Amino acid sequence: MSLDTPTGTRGARTPGASSPIAKWVGRVMGRQHRRAGYKFQGMDVLFLTTTGRKSGQAHENPVAWFADGDEAWLVVASAGGAAKNPAWYANMAAHPDQVWIELPDRKLQVTPEQLAGERREAAWQRITTAQPRFAKYQTKTDRSLPVIRLVPAGTTGGTTDGSANATADGTTGGTAAAAADGTTDGTRPGPDAPHP
Repeated sequence: MSLDTPTGTRGARTPGASSPIAKWVGRVMGRQHRRAGYKFQGMDVLFLTTTGRKSGQAHENPVAWFADGDEAWLVVASAGGAAKNPAWYANMAAHPDQVWIELPDRKLQVTPEQLAGERREAAWQRITTAQPRFAKYQTKTDRSLPVIRLVPAGTTGGTTDGSANATADGTTGGTAAAAADGTTDGTRPGPDAPHP
């Protein structure tokens, strides 16, 4: 399924993320989440890097994730229940081949897939059981919160039963994400850069 969830007509208010102060807070919080073991308020956090649909620049966002097998991660484009999808979702839709994640032990390029139907419902049930706050976010908006499954780029996507397929050479492919000093200043090495 494509990444095409429309904007809702109602939802929670979210602060602007493009001001210099918001960017500074984002960098500080990124460092704090990394120091805290990639955790935030009891949730596992990964750092999602997408390429801006308008700017072409790399943008990094901490996002809660939920395991969906050994080599797959579920993320929710909740924006705290806002009427609009988060910018990273729009960026991912515009450039699905330019998505990276950073986990505590590695950085890799991933392929996003928006779940639909029974697959989405099963994933949504697991997510809201683990973190009821996501069910609350859904009540704040009339848009269906997108559930995105991320798998290592170059794989066939694995299954939700925990199995995943690696590339022919046994790797998961991919590169990149945060600045060398560990900040989240919105830059990342290009796809041809060496692994950190």
